Formats: sequence, C-alpha cells, structure tokens
Amino acid sequence: MGSSPLPVSLQSKFQKPRTVSRLRDLKGNFNILRNIIFALFLLRILRRSFWFLRGHGIIGSIVLLYRHVHKTAYTVFLNLPGVRSQVSRQLEIAKKEMEDKLVPTGPGINRYLQLPKEPWTHEQLRTELEALAAMKRTRWEEGKVSGAVYHGEQSLLDIQSEAMKLFSVANPIHADVFPAVRKMEAEVVAMVLAMFNAPESGAGATTSGGTESILMACLSARQKGFAERRIRQPEMIIPSTAHAAFHKAASYFKIKLHTVDCPAPEYMVDVNRVRRLINPNTVLLVGSAPNYPHGIVDNIPALSKLAVSYKIPLHVDCCLGSFVMPSLAKAGFPSPWADEGGFDFRQPGVTSISVDTHKYGFAPKGNSCVLYRNRKLREYQYFVCPEWSGGVYGSPSIAGSRPGALIAGCWASMMSIGEKGYVDATHKIVSTKLTIENAVKEHPVLRETLSVLGHPLVSVVAFESVDPAISIYDIADGMSRRQWHLNSLQDPPGVHVAVTLPMTRPDAVNGLIDDLVAVVQEEKDKALERIRAGGPIEKGKAKGTSAQLYGVAGSLPDKTIVKELVVAYLDTLYKA
Repeated sequence: MGSSPLPVSLQSKFQKPRTVSRLRDLKGNFNILRNIIFALFLLRILRRSFWFLRGHGIIGSIVLLYRHVHKTAYTVFLNLPGVRSQVSRQLEIAKKEMEDKLVPTGPGINRYLQLPKEPWTHEQLRTELEALAAMKRTRWEEGKVSGAVYHGEQSLLDIQSEAMKLFSVANPIHADVFPAVRKMEAEVVAMVLAMFNAPESGAGATTSGGTESILMACLSARQKGFAERRIRQPEMIIPSTAHAAFHKAASYFKIKLHTVDCPAPEYMVDVNRVRRLINPNTVLLVGSAPNYPHGIVDNIPALSKLAVSYKIPLHVDCCLGSFVMPSLAKAGFPSPWADEGGFDFRQPGVTSISVDTHKYGFAPKGNSCVLYRNRKLREYQYFVCPEWSGGVYGSPSIAGSRPGALIAGCWASMMSIGEKGYVDATHKIVSTKLTIENAVKEHPVLRETLSVLGHPLVSVVAFESVDPAISIYDIADGMSRRQWHLNSLQDPPGVHVAVTLPMTRPDAVNGLIDDLVAVVQEEKDKALERIRAGGPIEKGKAKGTSAQLYGVAGSLPDKTIVKELVVAYLDTLYKA
C-alpha cells in the first residue's frame, strides 16, 4: 500500500529531481522578465522614433542625420595631429589680438592687483575714477550704439542716482528690515502686469535681467510639467530666432530643446512645425515679441491656440520689446496681431511673459520682470529649503541677496516717466526705425546692396547684403571703423540696429545713414576694382573682426573653434 506501481528500476527515469525543477522555474521566470524588459526597451525606442519622425518628417530626419555625420567627420578632421596644431596656433594669435584690444596697457594705465596698504583719499579715488571714465570707448551719448544704453539723459540719471543712493544698502531678502523696497518691487510688478493686460490672478517677480526672467519661466514650466504630469524628460519648442537665454535654460535645467525654423521672407516661427514637434514630454512653447535678430513678432495668436489645444504653457519673450510693445497703438503705430487679440495675456494660451524694464523701461541696468497668468505658475519658480540648519530659507528667484538700490532706481524711473513719457519715447524710437528702414529700401546706393529682413514693426531693423560681391560683415566692420557699434547676425548673415533714445536725435540717425551709404559705396568700389583686376565676382577675403568671426562660424559644421574663441573672450574679461 502506498508504494509506486512502477518498478524501482523505472522510477528514477520518470521522477524529476526537485532542485532541477526549481532551477528550470527560475530560468523560465528570468526569461520572462528579460523579455518584458526587452519589450519595454523596444517600446521606448519605437515611441521616441515615432515622435521624432512625426516632428521632423522622413526628409527632415535624413537631413538631421546627414548634418550629424558631417559634423562628426569634421570634428575628427579637426583633431588630427597636424590640423589640430595649426588650429591651436591660429587660436593663440586670435586670443592675443583679443587681449590687445580689450586689456589696455601703456602710459596712464594703472593696474591694481592687491589692496592698497593704506586707504585712498577721496581725492585719489576721484582722480582715478575720472581717468577710468575717460578711457577710450564707443560714444553711446552720440547715439552710436545699437541697444545697450536705451535712455541715458542726464535728468533721468540724476533721478536714478538719488533713488539708488537712498537705498544703497537695501536688500529685499530682508523685507522686514527694508519695507520700502518690498513695496516698490511689488508696485513695479503690478504696473508691468497692468501694461500687459494680465488678469486679476496675474503675478510676477523682478529679476536681474532678461536672461534670468527667461530662466525662471523655463524653470516654472519644467516644475509644472513634473508636478502635474510627472514629466521626467522635459522638452521645449522655441523659434530658431529665440534668445540664447532659452538655450542656457535648457542647459541649466536639463530640458531637451527643439528649434523651429523661421523661414524667409517673414522670419516668423513656422507654427505647423511647432505643432508637429509637440509630444507628451513638451512642457513649454515659446514666441518672441519681437525677436532679437530681426525685430519680428512671432504669430502669438496661433501659438496661443496650440497651447490651449494641447494644454501646454506658452511663454512670450518681450524682453527687447519691453515698454515699446504695449505703447505702439497709443503712439499711433500698428500693434502686432491687434486684430487677433494682441500678443500678451489677452491671448488665453499665454502663461508667462518676460519684460526688461532696463531696456525701453529706461530703468538702471540689472532690472527685468517675469510675469505669470496666476500665482501657482510663479510658485513653481520659488526655492524653499525648510530643513536648513541656518533656519527656514526661501527665495523667489535665482539670487538670494539682491540690490534694493536697483529696484528703487527702477521704480523711480517708471514713476518719473509715466505712461505719457513712454508713449512719446515709443513715437520717437519707432519713427527713427522707420527712417533707417526706408533709407535702406529707397536710397539708390543702399537699395542695390542691402535688403531689410522681414517686416519689423517695433524698434529693430535688420538687413543683409544682396550683392554677391559684398559681405555684410565687411560693412559691419566698416561701420565699426567709423565708431558705430552695430550687431552682427548669422543664419542668415546680417546686421541689425536696435534704435535707442540717443539715436533718435536728427544728427545721430542722419549720421548713421550717411556713414552706412559711405561704407557700402567703399565696399562696392573695392568689389569693382577686384573684378576689373580679373578677380572673382564672389566676396573678397574677409579682413575685419566681424567678417572673420562670423565668416568662420557660418562655414564650419563643428562650432568647437568658435566656442574656444568665445571662452577666450570670456577669460579675457577677467584679465586684470
């Protein structure tokens, strides 16, 4: 009873050892787990491939692959021993030229590398400060600088100096110690929110400049995406003409960046391309009002519709437009997209706007605002550390301590200028921009050589060379020799002028046009001589700084050399 019906000799052939069975079960489970992991890995690749192909299309994907292969091959070429040594020699020459230009030496230039043994007297300080102020520089007071100094009249400088002196030690991180600075900062934000038609729920913060405002908006969008949609691999979509600060934000905050072409002749972002690039990881769309290179306002109403449809935040970069944009209609000029609801918070999809009060708000440098549709969006940019041993810590933006003097200077500027002052300034600035634009289009020397890029409506006019024998960068260098500080562009090669109040004086704008005509005529004469001598019709060898830098940058698929030049420039800024 209970014994096996099989003979003992056969039992061992039909019974499986228990240990072998367990090993086989473990192996089977491992295979299942391996297959699941492989399937998830494959699904992830397929999902990424789908969104990539959807965003770029088959032809676009092939073009991107070609560019990647081309860039990689060029990088390998640049690192070959013989090539690398030659490139290094050229870079050292360029660095030396840069230092010679930026770091003055010689008689009358004193260098201070250590603290003085004894305190300087007031007279010593005044003498040295006057010598520093007299150093050779571009004369922005004469309206010869594009952007950079947007007001500069002595009456406003005096008001700012007085306000900043009263609050020179103030720090808004200590709101209880400096209540007046807190009040002024809140009022600056409130006034700017009103200018951009924010709803009652609107909120904002001041920052150190446009870059920090853009960084904060990108951080807010990233944090919102994680908190509300658990997005761990955030992406944002920007126009190719959007400010470099968005690239900085992507680098700092680990946001994948998609840049969308802004095709000629409008130079506005291609909204259809933006739509194709949207995917479940998209945390932010971006439009400019206007963009820095060409002064073009993107199609904010169309971007707003996309943002609403896909429930994605939309940031409008109005750093350059600042107070000119909301003043256009009152100054008698067309306001971009007015027939479709405007460019600001009147568009339901707009969730944040960056506005530089230190540009056309005429505040002291180091002032900007980032505005949000509601307080929750602003909260996403806050940093709070409740467990620090030094106490509970919180700050609204990147900086901890901030100069209350700059906030006071901003508040005083806005109050002293008022709405009427900004409208009057807008009329002068845009009228001057139109004068320059019309000269490029109508002057017999300029219209044959230059062409305005797009249809700018605000304060910036950009132009390119349409003459195959003349480089726009040689024109930029020619203007530099005549003491004009203009801005060189790339993709496409161009030059732009950002009109400021000093440039609106008749002698300044007429001088700009006269010098531009003279420089273009000089370049036309050089090209004619070259052709008569049997040379090529194409542009001659670039000689000037702008021509060399941007000529190289535009021709190289790998920007390593350009990056090294920029690093050398930044290093030179700190050479005492």
